[in-house]
Amino acid sequence: MRERAEIVDVGPRDGLQSQPKILDTETKLSLIQRLIDAGVKRIEVASFVNPKRVPQMADADEVVAGLPKYDDVNYIGLVLNEKGFDRALISGIDQINCVAVATDTFCERNQGKTAGEMLDAIEGISIQAREAKRFFGVTIAASFGCPFEGEVSPNIVGEITRRLVDMEVDEISLADTIGVAVPSDVRRLIDVVRPLAGDTSLRLHFHNTRNTAIGNVYAALESGVRIFDASCGGLGGCPFAPHATGNIGTEDVLYMLDRMKLDTGIDIEKVIETSKWLEGPLGAKMPAMITRAGVFPSAA
Repeated sequence: MRERAEIVDVGPRDGLQSQPKILDTETKLSLIQRLIDAGVKRIEVASFVNPKRVPQMADADEVVAGLPKYDDVNYIGLVLNEKGFDRALISGIDQINCVAVATDTFCERNQGKTAGEMLDAIEGISIQAREAKRFFGVTIAASFGCPFEGEVSPNIVGEITRRLVDMEVDEISLADTIGVAVPSDVRRLIDVVRPLAGDTSLRLHFHNTRNTAIGNVYAALESGVRIFDASCGGLGGCPFAPHATGNIGTEDVLYMLDRMKLDTGIDIEKVIETSKWLEGPLGAKMPAMITRAGVFPSAA
């Protein structure tokens, strides 16, 4: 049997949140259905945030209410604070992902708290999540670098990881929010974090801002990680981080994993079709390389 790797498609949330064109709820649900039809089993579908700050996510509750039900598909909602968590809990979404930040400046601009204050808030949220028996993960944003404070020491991310493990979160994601990491950075950080994470699942989130994301996925694979965020078409970017352009494209990761004989259960051709379809509603070309080039042609 082929070894498995998991792709979490974050396109309906992270992919759409920074787009100038706001899609209606029906189009978002069509995107999610197309991803499911392609074989994606975990999808980040919405963020429960202030619609004045992120108008692209103003219909989060309506999106979650309209999601198709499948026993083997899990939907993720992103939250930045206690209020967002309460909304996500009420919505009934399968999994909730909160955001910690490695630096104070970015955290204050993104969430209105210092990094330490946000961790204190997450501790309280994690207790509520356990009481509600809801899957609760945490992303450590700016794990590889901050747009305001520059380099981030792996030891800082390690200390945050240690605290999250003590909170008994279900999953920890390390995010290269502004796309500054290179493969050696990825190996170095995983070497620090993995022993501290113990049995807690690790997930990696890369942006392709400086064209290093696919190399970073490969480095993480070599370091034993098997869960990766990606965005259909390569859309994305953090609206609170200057120049944080798109996530790595789902089809770009799939192409490498398929050629490496790692099984994801996802049909790359259907993802490419979805990316091309999405160009219509958004009125923009997708940045993912495989959407443009296609897969390696079969031998004649």
